[in-house]
Amino acid sequence: MQGTCIETAVGMGWRGVNSVQNILSSRLLSKNVKIKIYRTIILPVVLYGCEAWSLTLREERKLRAFVNMVLRRIFGPRRDKVTGEWRRLHNEELNDLYCSPNIVQVIKWRRMRWAGHVARMGEERGAYGVLVGKPKGKRPLGRPRRRWVDNITMDLQEVGCGYMNWIGLAQDRDSWRTLVSAVMNLRVP
Repeated sequence: MQGTCIETAVGMGWRGVNSVQNILSSRLLSKNVKIKIYRTIILPVVLYGCEAWSLTLREERKLRAFVNMVLRRIFGPRRDKVTGEWRRLHNEELNDLYCSPNIVQVIKWRRMRWAGHVARMGEERGAYGVLVGKPKGKRPLGRPRRRWVDNITMDLQEVGCGYMNWIGLAQDRDSWRTLVSAVMNLRVP
């Protein structure tokens, strides 16, 4: 079920890319204008509802691959200095040219912001009940799927606060805000 959500988001992103393909491949526009088009038209479509995603590593790779392919269309090929032939840009070169945060960092940042918002909600609100509620019944056989709360605790472990009760920590807006910005500043491979 979750995989289809990511695939749908990437598919909608490709529809957005195809709708502005002439603009992205035009030599008349600067790279900055193309990047602004990417940030305002394509990226919001892909990231719609990402606060509720529980990403696996495979899904993170799919999102990064999508972003790298779009950036390759924006920046175009490079002429190799040694051979003189045209070649595609490598991922490291794309990261150097596009100095905005990685899409996985943006998703983590949004997820952490939303987690703090939901944790500060009252117990009578439905979203808070979904967050702290325990489902009834037996779990299926096999390895448990990664839950949204598991992603929050993993993000907090990367910052060094994985041992704390994050719902209690989110009650203080200022400390939670600093944690969210620390998650945004992490270097994601």
